[in-house]
Amino acid sequence: MSHPSTPKPVKLLVSLITGDTHLIPGVAEELSQTYGKIDYMSACIPFTATTYYEAEMGEGLMRRLITFEDLLDPERLPEVKRYTDKLEAHYTSSEGNRRINLDPGYMTLYQLILATNKRFAHRPYLKDGVYADLTLIYKNKSFQPLAWTFPDYGSAEMIGIVNRLRERYHLQLKEQESDSH
Repeated sequence: MSHPSTPKPVKLLVSLITGDTHLIPGVAEELSQTYGKIDYMSACIPFTATTYYEAEMGEGLMRRLITFEDLLDPERLPEVKRYTDKLEAHYTSSEGNRRINLDPGYMTLYQLILATNKRFAHRPYLKDGVYADLTLIYKNKSFQPLAWTFPDYGSAEMIGIVNRLRERYHLQLKEQESDSH
């Protein structure tokens, strides 16, 4: 018989997509004030896998992925999504369009989960209108995309980034375990 166990803390990440990269430092600072010190920020990655956001946010979109030093209880993901939704709204243009898209999620040793407000067959409901999108799984010593993974998250560049972030996260878990003994 199995028994319930407490999940390990997770590595919080937020993807920032914008055509105005000048917004990123201010948004990153606001996220940092709420979730702690940023321990990784990717270079700007051209967001070219889809034109989904262009009608609202314009062309020439870039993505930056950030993570935080403090690990997070995975149950907080809906709260993080609600906060990033409010932050997006704060940066809305006078025409009512988003100027930045924020996609929070977390990494475990076994998967990368993103939070979304959109329901779909592969997205279990969490709470407060937030669903979990299982985006990548860790298998054969690397993260792997799934049939529904967004093309940009399945790219070699993104897989390389999240594999390196997993190594950092793994070290953090080991440090926490040694500190608690």
